This record gives sequence, C-alpha cells and structure tokens, in this order.
Amino acid sequence: MVRYEGQIYRPPSEANSYILQATVGCSWNHCTYCDMYRTKSFRVRELEESLEDIAEAGRIYGPAVEKVFVADGDALVMDLDHWEAILKACHDTFPRLRRVSAYATAMNLNEKSVADLKAIRSMGLNLLYIGPETGDDETFKRIAKGANFDEHVESARRAREAGMDLSAIFLLGTGGVERSQEHAEASARLITEMDPAFVSMLTLTVVPGTPIGKLEQKGRFTLPSIARMLEELRIMVAGANPTDAVFRTNHASNYLPLAGRLPQDRDRIVSVVDQALSGEIRLRPEWLRGL
Repeated sequence: MVRYEGQIYRPPSEANSYILQATVGCSWNHCTYCDMYRTKSFRVRELEESLEDIAEAGRIYGPAVEKVFVADGDALVMDLDHWEAILKACHDTFPRLRRVSAYATAMNLNEKSVADLKAIRSMGLNLLYIGPETGDDETFKRIAKGANFDEHVESARRAREAGMDLSAIFLLGTGGVERSQEHAEASARLITEMDPAFVSMLTLTVVPGTPIGKLEQKGRFTLPSIARMLEELRIMVAGANPTDAVFRTNHASNYLPLAGRLPQDRDRIVSVVDQALSGEIRLRPEWLRGL
C-alpha cells in the first residue's frame, strides 16, 4: 500500500497525478496564514521508502500514470542525489510519464545553483509551483514568507534559466484591509517580473489557530470584503504583463472561477470581474468554497 503521513495537499492541476510523499511537511513552515503542515515535523523521507512507494504505485497504476507530483510542502529542498534516484525510478516505472512537478520556495530555489537546477531538470523535473502570495515587501514580512520581491524575481530567473516551468500562486486578501492596494499593485508587478508560465490566484481563508488567525482575533488583521478582494483580482489582472501565462482562479477558495491567458485575455477577464462586482454574475456560494 502506498504510504502517506498526515493530510496531503496538491494543486488543482495535479488532481489526476500520482502523489509521491518524498518529504514530510515544509522546511520553512513559518507562513502566518498556512496551517497545512503545522502538525508535521519536516524531514526528507528515507530514499528507500520513496523508491518502494514508486515501485508499489507502478504495480497498482502501471502505465496509467502520466503525471507525478512530489510532495510535501517544498520538495525541491531535497539534494541532487535524492532527486536523481527518485526521477530515474519514476521514469523507469511509469512508461507514459510526461510531467513531474513539486512545490518550491524562493529560498530553496535560490539556495541551489543554476547548474544543479539544470541537472534536476534534465532528470525530468518539469514544473515548480511557487507561492509568493503577494508582491508587497511589507506584506511579505507580515506573513513571514521568508523572501522578498527581489528574491522571488531571482528565483524565477534561475528556474527559467534551468528550463523549468513555473506556476506562481497569489493570494487575494493577504495584505488585509490595511495594505490591500499595495498588495494588489505589487503582485501585478511581481507577476510581470517573474514571468511564469502559469499564474493562479487563491482567496485567503483565515484559519483559527494560525498566527494570522490570532492577529484577527486581537483586531490586528482584517480580511478585506469579498468585493474588495475581487477588486484586488482586477488590479492584478489589469496590471500584470507576463510574456504568455495560463491564468486560473479555479481553486476551491475562490468566489469567481476564471480561466484564460495573460496578457491575451486580459480585457475579457477584467470585464468578467467587473460584471461580478456589479452583481451581473453570481459568485460561488460560501458552502461550495473550501481550502
């Protein structure tokens, strides 16, 4: 049986992927809004365990596996030898494999040399999901992200130079009421500077017990209204100018599911957001939303 420790999280686009838990938890695990890995102590799993899981998945799923997502929170932190063994086993085991992906942080991208990133890419790691959440340096500090605007730009440059695709994730509401405008405008600039292949936007849910939840209880953080978060979305879409990015707001947390490409579909997407703001388009009801 394939083993998992604790709850497993993956991006919406990995719904049909085989999920390999090569690391447990998140090596950073300080972000104030996140409760995904707070019950886990970070570690890289024994390589033998991961290889056993790949072999077992091969017996269960065989040629049906076309995508592998390497979990948990930021598996890119693994060293070159670990990656080499895991990627070789995946490609040997799954004959129809066309994509391997993982979460990453700006920190662990910047800690690896471009040569090492190129080596990992040549072994078969195609796509990295990275969550700046914001582009506003003050908000970066407040959410304890661990990296700032310039460091995220540098991490994206390294990934692109290595030939990896990036999926950048931004979080509506992260700046709170106080820095809503700065958060939205700086996020648009960061999307432009990072120039990812994919851009997705989620909506912040304040989870009780997290640091940001405790700040909310004390009146030191206020989540913007739904209308204001839609305005943030509009600002980001209107201001972002990547070369050619697939754009999605298909995460369950969002009130307004959208899809298109930026910058090609900017005007259409902005028009839909305007219709939602004016009440012409119904939003996703609360009972259909989730983390």
